[in-house]
Formats: sequence, C-alpha cells, structure tokens
Amino acid sequence: MMRVTLGRRKVAVIGGGITGLTAAFYLQNFAQQKNLPVDVVLIESSLRLGGKIQTLRKDGYIIERGPESFLDYNGSVRELALDLGIEKEMVTNNNGQTYVVVGSDLYPIPNIFMHGGSLEVSSFITTGLFSLSGKLRAAGDLLLPKTREEQDEPIGDFFRRRFGKEVVENLVEPLLAGTFAGDIDHLSIQSMFPQFYQLEKQYRSLILGMKKSGHAYSKNHIDTYQTFANGLESLIEALESKLVPQTVLKGVKVESLDKTKDGTIHIHFNNIAPLKCDAVIMTTPFNATKAIFNRYGLLEDVPEMNYATIATVTMAFKQNELKKYKDAMSFYVSRNSDLAITTCTWCNHKWNNVAPEGYDLLRVYIGRVGDEAIVELSDHDIEKTVLNDLNSAIGLCEEPLFTVVSRWKESMPQYTVGHDQRMEEIKHQLYSEFPNINLVGSSYEGISIPDCIAQGKKAALEMLEEMFQFQLN
Repeated sequence: MMRVTLGRRKVAVIGGGITGLTAAFYLQNFAQQKNLPVDVVLIESSLRLGGKIQTLRKDGYIIERGPESFLDYNGSVRELALDLGIEKEMVTNNNGQTYVVVGSDLYPIPNIFMHGGSLEVSSFITTGLFSLSGKLRAAGDLLLPKTREEQDEPIGDFFRRRFGKEVVENLVEPLLAGTFAGDIDHLSIQSMFPQFYQLEKQYRSLILGMKKSGHAYSKNHIDTYQTFANGLESLIEALESKLVPQTVLKGVKVESLDKTKDGTIHIHFNNIAPLKCDAVIMTTPFNATKAIFNRYGLLEDVPEMNYATIATVTMAFKQNELKKYKDAMSFYVSRNSDLAITTCTWCNHKWNNVAPEGYDLLRVYIGRVGDEAIVELSDHDIEKTVLNDLNSAIGLCEEPLFTVVSRWKESMPQYTVGHDQRMEEIKHQLYSEFPNINLVGSSYEGISIPDCIAQGKKAALEMLEEMFQFQLN
C-alpha cells in the first residue's frame, strides 16, 4: 500500500493521449473539489496532446486521421463531456447499411450481426453471406455443448467451434480486421470479447444466449456510434483547456525512473532536469514502459506486446451517379477477396456535417497484422491501391478532389491469448517494487476511447484515495 502522505504532493502523468489527459484532468478536478494539496504534471514526448485522436478541419470537411467515433457502452465519454461542459456537442451516427465484400461481391450484413440484438432467424437464413451448408453448420451452435475448458482461446477458434469456418471467414474475421487490424487466430476471446465467452458459459448456445439476453450482455445496450460535432479532437482541446497552465510538458521524453528509500520517484528525461514526484500514472504503450524499467530487471520475462500497423486514407469526391450503394454506411472486406483495403466508410452518410453538400467523404483502412508492408508505400502508391480497390468493390472510378493519408505504425495493441494473465503478472511485478506507480492505457484494459477514459478516471480516483486515505465518492 502507498503510504499516507502529509504536506503538498506531486503526481506525474506520463503520456498525453486520451488516457493520460483524462487522468490529469480528474486528478486536478478531484483535488480542487476536495481542496487536496496536490500538484499534477502531464508529460508528453511529442509536441501535441491527444495521441491517435487527430482531427483535420479543412474547407468544410471534418477529417479524422485516427479513430473517428466511439461506442460509449460504459458512459465514460458522456460523463467526461459533462464534466468538461461539452456534452451538447456529442452527436450520434445516422442509420445506414453495412456490407461485407466476399469474393468480388458486396453482401448486406443483417443488423443482428453488427450489434448483437435479439436473434432474427429470418435475416440469418436469407443472407447471401453464407452457403446453405454454412448456415446449417452455424445452426449447429444450438446443439453443441459448451466447452469444458476454462482457459483462454483465440477468437477464431472460439467462433469456428460455435459457428463453423464459413461464418468466421465471411463475417467474424472481416469485422475484426476492419476494426482492430488483428489476427483472429491469436487475439484473445476473454480479453477482446468477454461477453461472448460468458454467454457460452451461461447459456451453452450463443444463439440462444443472444436471444434470451438481448442487449443485456452488451453492457449498457449502446449500439450507436457517437462523436463530437466538430470532430473527436474537440474532446482533446476541451481537456487541455481545463488543465492548470504550466502543468503540461510537451516534447519531453522519459528515459528512466529512480526511487529513493522513502519511495519518492525521480523521473529522468532526455532534455531537461529530473523531476521529483510522489506518485506516477503511466499511460505509455507497454513496450515503452518495459524499456523504462529494464534497469531494475522488471518485466524481463514478459514478452513484448504486438501492435498492428495501419493507415487511414480519406478521400473527397464530387457525388456521382453511383446509385447502387446510396444506403451504404460502410463495408468490410473478407480475406476471400482480392482487395488490399480492410474497410471503407461513407463519412458523409454516417455523419451530417463532415462534408459540404454535394460531396462524398470516404475513409478507408489499409494494413493489418501480417500485411504491414503496404503502409510503407508512398502516399501516391497507397492512393492508387485504394482507388483500384474502390473501383473493384463499388465501381467508383472518379479521381478524388484530395487525399489524406495518415500512417499509424505499431498503433493498435493486440490482446493475444493469455493477455489478462500477463497483465496480472506485469502489475504484480511492478507494484511490488513501485507501489506508487499505476499502469493504465490501451495496452492494458481496453483499447477503445471509452475504455481509456474509464481507466484514466479510475486511476486518478484510486491514487488520491490511497494517497490521502479517504473516499472521494
């Protein structure tokens, strides 16, 4: 346990992405509310805050270079927006049809598969995504026993066991590759989709479990995407504006940490004098965190984490006579196709204000685990590849008005099989040596924006409660 502290204390938050910003904001906010003697400093190695959340506002377009929306299943984004006074800026996506590309054709995905509502058998039977034999195999889920094993397993193995190979190839893998850029034969079902793991344990059949529980297994039944009217970076800008002036260090890289006999931590940087503090919240990616603690021999037996490398490609077009997909919001791409892209979204169909009237704004993901080299191509070659794929998939043969390519190298943590157990071991090792350091962020307990915000707020609350030995709520 962290010792009870007296006098003025300093807490450092390392990493200025959404997790670190949230932690710093709530540390300052709680301290002000309770009149606690705490100084907070936020440390970021780059020259801007927000991490992967970056919005480009250009000529009437709102372009997201990184994530473009969130499912606020735990309510953490709305809570933060309320605390920042920007909740009225939150907007919800329009309705639209989602497709998946199998071979050279686009097939509509029944809504049941997108958000896990009560099962509509007719939509499953009539979909062209699966052959008759594939549908019969998937229906076997109704009869199959639940697994007797308790250990973690790959997402691919889990869904093949319940629904068969065809459902995995034509639905599960495209959706996950387009969302997480991950390899379903290595990603953990317990860490990525614990709700499905629990459904099997409780109901045996996933189909029956989905029908009986409806949206209950999906936490708070949030099945619409949200963002902010002027882009996701509105959240970053609001957070930064609320931080106490002179408490943010940008362009400063943490190289190592030392601790004194009384537990005080000294943070060493690449270009400024060391900083002494009483506690630290670390939100850096795991591999960077591991390197910082190498000198102590900590985490040496924990393997480095894999991260997916992707690029987002956003293109603007004059609206044309492409009548076939007027209802489309997005499509995902099966590996059973010749396309290099993994997903495409009509941003102006999904949101009302992201493009001027009469123009389409398309956003494409390219790259996934096992196909990282394509992200290293030049902007011109990436644009050419994307245009060829859009022509093949939806018959779009126009030249874009402009293209914005954003590369994200090793940006998406991959929660491979055994992730939860590794996280327990990591925190056990670190906290036994540094009880006044807290690890949070996308490498640990959820990669979504709501997950990261929830982690940041929880870390701030727990650190102050432990430091001053009382309940804030």
